[in-house]
Amino acid sequence: MNSIGTGIDKIETPALLVDMDILEENISIIESYFKDKKAKLRPHFKTHKCSEIAKMQIKAGAKGITCAKLSEAEVLAAAGIDDILIANQVVESSKIKRLAELACSKRIAVCVDNPENIIDLSHAVKESGATIYVFIEVNIGMNRCGINTKEEALPLASLIQSSPGLVFEGLQGYAGQISHEADFDARVRGVKEAVEKVTGIKNHLEENGIKVNEISGASTGTYNITGDNTIWTEIQAGSYVFMDTDYEKLSLSFKNALSVLATVIHKRPGTAITDAGQKVCCVTKGLPVIKNLPGITALKLNEEHGIINDTEDSLFYLQKIEYIPSHCCSAVNLHDELYGVRNGVIEKIFQIDGRGKYR
Repeated sequence: MNSIGTGIDKIETPALLVDMDILEENISIIESYFKDKKAKLRPHFKTHKCSEIAKMQIKAGAKGITCAKLSEAEVLAAAGIDDILIANQVVESSKIKRLAELACSKRIAVCVDNPENIIDLSHAVKESGATIYVFIEVNIGMNRCGINTKEEALPLASLIQSSPGLVFEGLQGYAGQISHEADFDARVRGVKEAVEKVTGIKNHLEENGIKVNEISGASTGTYNITGDNTIWTEIQAGSYVFMDTDYEKLSLSFKNALSVLATVIHKRPGTAITDAGQKVCCVTKGLPVIKNLPGITALKLNEEHGIINDTEDSLFYLQKIEYIPSHCCSAVNLHDELYGVRNGVIEKIFQIDGRGKYR
């Protein structure tokens, strides 16, 4: 049983670890960056899925928390987070009712792109007596949800303003298609294109008497572009707390804090097999990197096993090794607990209370 004070060499595996020193440093770096910026940080819960880490971010200056799903917002609210943006549409009647109930005690914002959804939200909050803050989502390249033109925006914003219980807050624009672009200049160009589109919509609304209070979006990959001298007022960065091998190629200021601890359960010449496979370490953006062991690489992850290339035969039976995941958000959602390690021992056990909250 893993408990506080257990050394890494004694931790039962597979286990999800976070280096506490690096976690705290990453939070401190972004806190320092935003201290004198026009935009404010609203970090994304989907990365760590942990309300305790969300509280660390709030304590470090974040204005509130972003999440993807209503059930995540409910976890945050139960943990005492008061300012929550659901960066998505909530459309089913049962969920809208829950959303309205949540808004009775917390400041809740949600995204829309459909007039029927706006009407349904207003009906729900009229019954509950709550207020919901509403963002119109703008499609700035992800081609998922969101409007595309200023002509679409104006009637939606007007409807929100005239709907009891709703407050038009502004626009959301998330350009995830450029967030992982390794070329910094390409990211800058992508941000410029997004700014032009969102600015056109913002100006059209304000020319017609509708004030845009906030523009929310951006990401870890563009925080140092959108965080200053652009129209964004809220930055929804998430992965900066943990980082991963995919984000590492961007040469940002943050370090990898997250790893999956595994044990070598079989050794043969040139190859080692571990007890950690895809069920504990995602491969959505490629195979993990083996931490602090240059020359040792992951060849393949099966469901329950990792197949490790060990041409120098430097690994040994029962050795502990750590994977750095290619995508931190997906890796975290595979675990119930996150072990905070400092100086080689477990200092804190975080419950991943948002794990599996996909509704």
